[in-house]
Amino acid sequence: MDAELGMAKVMRFPVVAVMTGLLVLPSAGSCADTAARKTPPAIERLTLGNEVIEVTATPSFGGRILAFQLRGQPSVLKLGAAVEQQRAPQVSGTAGDIAYLGHDVWVGPQSHWWLHQQVNPQRKAAGAVWPPDPYLSLATTRATIHDATQLVMDGVPSPVTGVQLRKRVALSPSRPDTIDVQATARNIRTEPLSWDLWFNTRVAADTRVFVPVADAADLRLQPPSDPGTVAPRYQLEGGLFVLSADTRADTLIQRGKLLLQPSAGWMAGFAGTQVLVIRFAHQPKARIHPEQGQVELYLDAPPQHPEHGLLEMEVHAPYRTLAPGADMQAQEQWTLLRYTGPNERQAQRQFLCSKAQELALTNACAGSPAVP
Repeated sequence: MDAELGMAKVMRFPVVAVMTGLLVLPSAGSCADTAARKTPPAIERLTLGNEVIEVTATPSFGGRILAFQLRGQPSVLKLGAAVEQQRAPQVSGTAGDIAYLGHDVWVGPQSHWWLHQQVNPQRKAAGAVWPPDPYLSLATTRATIHDATQLVMDGVPSPVTGVQLRKRVALSPSRPDTIDVQATARNIRTEPLSWDLWFNTRVAADTRVFVPVADAADLRLQPPSDPGTVAPRYQLEGGLFVLSADTRADTLIQRGKLLLQPSAGWMAGFAGTQVLVIRFAHQPKARIHPEQGQVELYLDAPPQHPEHGLLEMEVHAPYRTLAPGADMQAQEQWTLLRYTGPNERQAQRQFLCSKAQELALTNACAGSPAVP
């Protein structure tokens, strides 16, 4: 889930000096210079692209993907206003989360985030499950490689989770519509650590997401507990799980998380005339931490305008124990396809089936009876 924490604004006024009865006011130019010094510079944006796609990332905010689109189209990723409004976040053991959104990488399980650290005893004692590690999500990384085909960003060592992340984004050498998204976590401590790598890709809530799921027993719903909310509605039919936010006549916010054990290593999100296909290594359920699903979908959508809401397309890699200095790696392939059909579930299923062989979308053409 994501939560945006407000930050108090400190208002500072120009100093007025009174000396021997003479009122001295700062000039307009000096006020402008002072304001400029207090405004953080624009974040660095690094791009990769070809004749088909373009991807934009930043070393800021943990090293984050900000945009991904077909040439001439809007980005399929949802970005938070904080990218421009909070460009220099505090990074410490007391920092909260800031909703920059885009694509981020965490470690899991969520219940362990604050258990293996000494920088915030209160969060450790409470077994806090929020916010995520500020050193992974907020700190500025270092771009060690940026050329025509790839971008590599090295994160800072985290005293919270005990890992250091390296992130790599690269144009696929085999498909012009595809990028490779990779993360490596290294244990920086002197004792073993157990984590998974957790990819979190944010899109608009009216994106219709398809995931291959064999049976209703392979999904778990975490319903909302807040007043004024209702759990998301979904379909499981013909071996495909489908989720999108409804336009509702009431005032209930659609909110909740679904944890899925997919039957194959892919999911797809339809966003207007673009389809984001995320492919990953399929894992048996035993390799995923029991508190998580290999695929997780979190929805938070207002009733009348679900397009203003948030949908998170999340993937967990295997839960592993790392020896001191050891590392682990996870990777996704993102493909963008052009879609000109209707915004209708069956038409979109047929489109995915038509791409099944080309993209190795196992079970995209499944035709089993509907599951109630």
